[in-house]
Amino acid sequence: MFVSWRMTAHPFTVSPSTTVPEAVNLMQKHHVRKLPVVSNGRLVGIVSQSDIDRASPSMATSFSAGELIYLFSKLKVSEVMTRHPITIGPDALLDEAAILMRDHKIEILPVIEDDELIGVITESDLLDAFIELNGARVNGTRLIIEADDQPGVMARLASITSEVRTNITHIAVYRGGLERSLVVLGVNTLNTDDLEEKIANAGFTVKYRMRNE
Repeated sequence: MFVSWRMTAHPFTVSPSTTVPEAVNLMQKHHVRKLPVVSNGRLVGIVSQSDIDRASPSMATSFSAGELIYLFSKLKVSEVMTRHPITIGPDALLDEAAILMRDHKIEILPVIEDDELIGVITESDLLDAFIELNGARVNGTRLIIEADDQPGVMARLASITSEVRTNITHIAVYRGGLERSLVVLGVNTLNTDDLEEKIANAGFTVKYRMRNE
């Protein structure tokens, strides 16, 4: 799955000259915590709620409350934003986006094409993609099957589903250092009794069953 398939196109943005209170209002209005900062179509930074919190005036100063409010009202996004943010291209895989975000501990990646901002990919986008790839909301049943990690396992499972005239909708393999792998097998039926019996007879172990009606 590519970044372009899951990114949010035409994201809300601010300019470097936008005041911090204006940026805060935009975040609150659209329920976002980060905004790309764009100048002449080019990405120049990212401003986040945490950037703004760090820049917010402290009462532990010699300024009066009124003076602090006035200074904050004049503060520009360019003075608090994170410059040179990490970016990604639209043709990159979501896996690459997830690794970048995880390794650099960031919640959003601007998507750049021909030096212009065309979208953003966020943690929520990645979670939605994970749910979709695993078929967690697709009608049918997902079986968690314990199997030996060896050639031919998938072919055997596919053959068993064919025998009971059941269609595979999703499939994934989790290893995670276990002695045996866990295969997540999504099928298009809620009645899996015959399928589970044949799977067990073939030497596999059904560890868990999740039905979506």
